[in-house]
Amino acid sequence: MILVLGATGTIGGEVARQLIAAGERPRILVRDLDKARAFADTADVVRGDLGDVASLRAAMHGVDKVFMISTGTNAVALEGNVVDAAVAEGVKHIVKLSVISAEAPAITFARWHNASEQKLKASGLAWTMLRPGNFMTNTLGWASTIKADGNIYQPTGTGTWAAIDPADISAVAVRALTTTGHEGKEYTLTGSEALDGAGYAAILTRVLGKTVTFVDVPPDAAKQAMLGSGMPADYVDALLDLLAAMKAGYTGAVTDTVQQVLGRPATTFASWARRHADAFR
Repeated sequence: MILVLGATGTIGGEVARQLIAAGERPRILVRDLDKARAFADTADVVRGDLGDVASLRAAMHGVDKVFMISTGTNAVALEGNVVDAAVAEGVKHIVKLSVISAEAPAITFARWHNASEQKLKASGLAWTMLRPGNFMTNTLGWASTIKADGNIYQPTGTGTWAAIDPADISAVAVRALTTTGHEGKEYTLTGSEALDGAGYAAILTRVLGKTVTFVDVPPDAAKQAMLGSGMPADYVDALLDLLAAMKAGYTGAVTDTVQQVLGRPATTFASWARRHADAFR
């Protein structure tokens, strides 16, 4: 039995769907059963919370493998609960969604994930670390301004990043959950090309048939916009830390790990953008 956490989110949901497509019937742990209705006939849906160890242990009863994912400023504590429950219930293997550069953490997100990785490595469980770069779906955050004035506003200058399709991350996760040989592996996952903001804008221009322009904005302006959208201040600071690293040129690495694990190239941003073009129109 495979337990999937975060199945009502972007990555966890895709992992669950790909497992089902592969013939598995996963168990999924959700806080809101209504949000998991789509899985009612194809998965074992249980209610629980990563902050509730008793519900975690109940969800893990009879489980061999867990896909672990958590977000937010309390993710280290929540994932610690997951690891403790997994040990107590005899789970054999955890596949953790981490972040690129978690092995040498220089930014806030990497430090958070590094702490979780160290907890998992010390647990005695088999583990696989998935360390993706920026998700292509993050660009959906540009949709409102692209619709309004054709611009992308982001404080990253000419810094590049190799965005990756969440479906590719999920496919690697499913491979690690359903086949052997991935235990003890640390997979750094990126897309096939590193582009700067202007490069992503150029692809969207071609796909959408309208001019999309990248505008490098001051970090303070980005901060105020994120706070104004309701993001927690600690999370905004972590995002600004990441954006500063992107601008400084620290996120331009490209790996071929998707190709190595899946036997096919990583999805290009142009391909992803064509599939999601309506979101920007």
